[in-house]
Amino acid sequence: MATEEELRGFMRRRRMVRFERRFDPHSTTGYVVGVGAHLFLLVHIDDSIRFDGFQVHRHRDVRKLRAEPNASFLEAALKRRRAVRPAKPRLRLHDIRQLIRAAGRHFPLLAIHREQVDPDVCQIGAVMDVGERRVTLREIRPDGTWRSELDHYALREITRVDFGGSYEDALHVVGGRAPPANGPQQPTGAAANLAARRRSRWTGKE
Repeated sequence: MATEEELRGFMRRRRMVRFERRFDPHSTTGYVVGVGAHLFLLVHIDDSIRFDGFQVHRHRDVRKLRAEPNASFLEAALKRRRAVRPAKPRLRLHDIRQLIRAAGRHFPLLAIHREQVDPDVCQIGAVMDVGERRVTLREIRPDGTWRSELDHYALREITRVDFGGSYEDALHVVGGRAPPANGPQQPTGAAANLAARRRSRWTGKE
């Protein structure tokens, strides 16, 4: 488990971090840019050494938090590529409910992970509503088309939230704005053409 004090220390010193998580055998690298009592916000650096949006993790899921041992190389690569760190959004990190509500206002798509329930699948979609105990999503398929049904997930099951990354951006570029909760559901434009050629093989939902 990472402590709030440790996380704030890395954030204050602007040091790149690396850590493992109890649900994931692979390490995660990035910069801590926000810390709450139970959650923290990370600017993610992916395996291609590029900034790739934000991740929100729970303190209790983190293992082996430390300074990134290859930070000098990674930072030199980012600098030579003239990579610009994404601006930190104004989010409330007090609890998962407030976090999702705020992130849903800032970003068109969120990726929600429920690793204790289904470790191999994440749900990506637009936030339609956040209640006391669950979040309602309009999910988007891997081909950029929107699901006709709304889906509901228990907030207590959510272990991680991602947004602002390259994959979410690609889905948004193809799929466009999410249909309203009670609006027309048929895909149009590029998304409709893709839907005609491919069926979703991601979550098995149609």
